[in-house]
Amino acid sequence: MASHASNLWVLLGLGIAGILLATKKLKKTTREDFGAFIDKLLLLPPPQPAPPKAPHPLTGLSFAVSDVFDIKGYVTGFGHPDWVRTHEAASSTSPVVSTLVEGGATCVGKTVVDELAYSISGENKHYESPTNPAAPARIPGGACSGAAVAVATKAVDFALGIDTVGGVRVPAGYCGVLGFKSSHGAISNTGIIPVSSSLDSVGWFSRDPNTLRRVGHVLLQLPFATQRNPRQIILADDYFQLLKIPVDQITQVVIKSAEKLFGRQLLKHQNLENYFESKVPSLKEFTRSNAIDNTKVPTSRLLANVMQLLQRHEFLQNHGDWINTVKPAIDPLISSQVCENSELTDEEIENLNAIRNQMRVAITSLLKDDGILVIPTMPSVPPKLGSKEINSEDYRIRASSLLSIASISGCCQVTVPLGHHEKCPVSVSFIGRHGGDRFLLDTVQTMYASLQENSSIVADPKSSKKTISLEESAEIAKEKGNQAFKERQWQKAIGLYSEAIKLNENNATYYSNRAAAYLELGSFLQAEEDCTQAITLDKKNVKAYLRRGTAREMLSYYKGAIDDFKYALVLEPNNKRAALSAERLRKLFQ
Repeated sequence: MASHASNLWVLLGLGIAGILLATKKLKKTTREDFGAFIDKLLLLPPPQPAPPKAPHPLTGLSFAVSDVFDIKGYVTGFGHPDWVRTHEAASSTSPVVSTLVEGGATCVGKTVVDELAYSISGENKHYESPTNPAAPARIPGGACSGAAVAVATKAVDFALGIDTVGGVRVPAGYCGVLGFKSSHGAISNTGIIPVSSSLDSVGWFSRDPNTLRRVGHVLLQLPFATQRNPRQIILADDYFQLLKIPVDQITQVVIKSAEKLFGRQLLKHQNLENYFESKVPSLKEFTRSNAIDNTKVPTSRLLANVMQLLQRHEFLQNHGDWINTVKPAIDPLISSQVCENSELTDEEIENLNAIRNQMRVAITSLLKDDGILVIPTMPSVPPKLGSKEINSEDYRIRASSLLSIASISGCCQVTVPLGHHEKCPVSVSFIGRHGGDRFLLDTVQTMYASLQENSSIVADPKSSKKTISLEESAEIAKEKGNQAFKERQWQKAIGLYSEAIKLNENNATYYSNRAAAYLELGSFLQAEEDCTQAITLDKKNVKAYLRRGTAREMLSYYKGAIDDFKYALVLEPNNKRAALSAERLRKLFQ
């Protein structure tokens, strides 16, 4: 592969895969759906099961799917009209989509992806590119731009995407929503057009951590388990130096939140450059075979290049014949990369796969079962539409370096919005070990409110002096929620209690009250989670024990339900509801 050395850095320079040389300017008048959808459709969930069985876990939620997921009767477009022209309608629906519909969610459409789902710009010359609702003059990020935009505009509650080299993580960060990349292989890729088989992972977007977690539990088919907190939160100090926005705007938010929730002792700092150099020995063979002077090239850049080589090689394995036969009109940057006549030898492929395996072992060794790695999602705010920045070597190398960790290792990663810089969304990313998806979803659920609060304080230190007024506002929201509850407007009540929690996350009553509304809607998992949080804040909250007991009973977690009812009796010996519930369950399981 030494003969390819001169092309190697050109490959990385082209980079993050095919960002456009020329950008199609969007219309001044914003489209109704911001250009997110390519097809509108309706896949309805099955009827609810009869009581006492629990309702479907995703009842009441709507979603969209990126146009790489098969839906029976529709041609999966892959971001290119020539692909649509040369392919038949899907004969079956992707199991990922079917699982969500069977779980109670309603699918309402397919969303735009980048051309052949290959780049991360979010722009597509064949279709009118989706508008970034958080920053209309800037790129939305891709490959799953439409899905992120659909969630950001509240057109849907969540959306599905595929993440190869950042296809979910990047648009989530640029559009100011949550984006989750699952562990590689944790969710079946059946019925999804592959980009790069060893890198592709199913991902999803949402506006709140509760929905993100609910969707994850359904897709990952997770049984009930007690939520766990992290025991170490590791900040990758050297990777934060890749940022082109103030580092403290992100690191201080994470540090303050972690200290408040878990204590300072959990926080650790790591130089990943040195760590990967020692734990991924096959990188030395990679540099040798490519005639690279290892003393001059950072490990982060080498990993970025490995990611690009894997993406190109496997993309051509999957779609090279189609490209050669159909000769589609492909953007010059993408074409110059994917069609480069540079075959990899078996030894080179073996070396790339060895790096993948060693990276996964290295991350697992670093994080174990209870650690979170913290890195920036992207190096800067979203570039302006048509700007030179998205084609600059500096931008591409920084972005590739950040995105390569989870892509190569196959670990799970979540993008979490953290306010704004220069009126554009900024975000942070948490990485969990491969297979640690539940733990990562739990961590986001636990930390999200505190992260949002601290992002506001870091951005505006004077805001911390407004604590009293925030608490007063929270009480007003709670009272409005109580009124909505009395009027049996459950969803409205949940929204108002959520507003109160956002304003003051340390009040157990707000969580307990929201749990009561969730119970009325049959959202038992969410009710159980809220009650657990309420009990964490106030271990004498009788109503929280009673409501959690009810939720656990409906989730068939009977032992936990009995324990909750019994503990409510300890706190209030004369509580008839607790006594009757505990006795009823006890007799049932005698």
